[in-house]
Amino acid sequence: MGSKKKRKRGVTVERPTIHPRNKYSDNPPDFAQLASLYPSFEPFVFYSRDGRPRIDWTDFNATRELTRVLLLHDHSLNWWIPDGQLCPTVPNRSNYIHWIEDLLSSDIITNTNAKVDVEVVRGFDIGTGANCIYPLLGASLLGWSFVGSDVTDVALEWAERNVKSNPHISGLIEIRKVESGETTSCGEESCKGQLVDSGSNAHTNEIEASNPEPDFLPPLKLHSDVKNYHGPPVLYGVVRDGEKFDFCMCNPPFFESMEEAGLNPKTSCGGTPEEMVCPGGEEAFISRIIQDSVELKQSIRWYTSMVGRKSNMKILISKLREVGVTIVKTTEFVQGQTCRWGLAWSFLPPAKKVISSHVAEKSVLSFMLEGLQRQCNAIHVMQSVETFFCSAGATCKSNASAFTLDITASNDHCEAILKSELSNLDEPAPCQYKEVVYNGSGSSHLPLSDFSLRISVFQQIPGTLLVRGSLQHRESPAAGAFSSIFLRLEEVLKLKFCREKATAGGSSINRAR
Repeated sequence: MGSKKKRKRGVTVERPTIHPRNKYSDNPPDFAQLASLYPSFEPFVFYSRDGRPRIDWTDFNATRELTRVLLLHDHSLNWWIPDGQLCPTVPNRSNYIHWIEDLLSSDIITNTNAKVDVEVVRGFDIGTGANCIYPLLGASLLGWSFVGSDVTDVALEWAERNVKSNPHISGLIEIRKVESGETTSCGEESCKGQLVDSGSNAHTNEIEASNPEPDFLPPLKLHSDVKNYHGPPVLYGVVRDGEKFDFCMCNPPFFESMEEAGLNPKTSCGGTPEEMVCPGGEEAFISRIIQDSVELKQSIRWYTSMVGRKSNMKILISKLREVGVTIVKTTEFVQGQTCRWGLAWSFLPPAKKVISSHVAEKSVLSFMLEGLQRQCNAIHVMQSVETFFCSAGATCKSNASAFTLDITASNDHCEAILKSELSNLDEPAPCQYKEVVYNGSGSSHLPLSDFSLRISVFQQIPGTLLVRGSLQHRESPAAGAFSSIFLRLEEVLKLKFCREKATAGGSSINRAR
């Protein structure tokens, strides 16, 4: 029994944590201290049986006052929003800012915008909201310049108020109104011929060949039966001619209805329909950002968005491959019980063919295979993993007793994996085997151009397996493809072994924004 417990502990993969440069990484908010310093916050703090100070996360007034005092106490920012507007969590939003800082400071792509001695970083916040949180944090923490866009009069008014309430950074932030036209509340039929042609079946690769200044952009084909985006302009038509930005960012409307948005009884973050809801949800909205990025191309160095549903990451990354982006980066934001994902892409040429970025990359990734049928076990999964890599020409060395598979792949093999359609894992592919000689330090004598990965399969509970991938050589130029390849492997294995679970899993989402 003891060994089983040790084994379970041994295979547990550490979850991502708060960004190390986040102000709250080592010093989380102290509710008791804040209550003593700010009398307006004190009524919202109570103490649990263990003596720990807490607040009621289902009380909008409590969460709003917490955000207000954190911005004032830790960032010297004056801030307020009216009832009903989306109330952001400061530590979570700071994570996003610092991730973009990582992207900008890396050498993944060439910085073609830096033409002066002192580079002024300029960002575009899509849907800045009444809270205007990203421009306020970016300007105060890092001195960045921002354009924040929005549609509703209330959001524009309060975003302006929050900017003007902080004269020390107000010169760095512009609030820009997006003209919504008649598309914000129209139905599918009435939208035809306006911003989006709902009847068009144009594919992504046809967008690049279209008129460079179209009256409207044809919609991207969305996954399954998801509706196309209908609404005001997002980037194209809002970014002005000749404007250049280092990045854009977005906290998109995650939900398809306000009913869906209100399903989490543990939080009360507020939020208007414009902030929370979009026909087709976040997939449709982020797909529109992708579509706009095809038109704007190198006007923005890094296009980024937050993603609330992990299953959408695979769909969106697939769309990015279709439109021919040069690089895709992902991350995971974890703050308390809230989990979000970050998606970034660029059309600028990479500094190297396949590159390992300076952005903090995880060298160990994992996923669960749940609901396996009785006839399927770890051996079958290992065989399918072997077929997955061998079919692209990679070499494999298996250890059946330890349920591990060591894979070595070149840059070309990595590209073949990422470009291939879902593999037929029912038919084993002929494999090449390479003996790997280890030296005393435990590192293998492999060319740095090779991608070296170990896949391990662990039994969790009956019908559930954990698949873990460990990057063996982070210094390899091909190591930058690790997360994308492992994501593709997860997609393929779940399609084969967890068809019912994969379908049901699409409905799971972290509800709290």
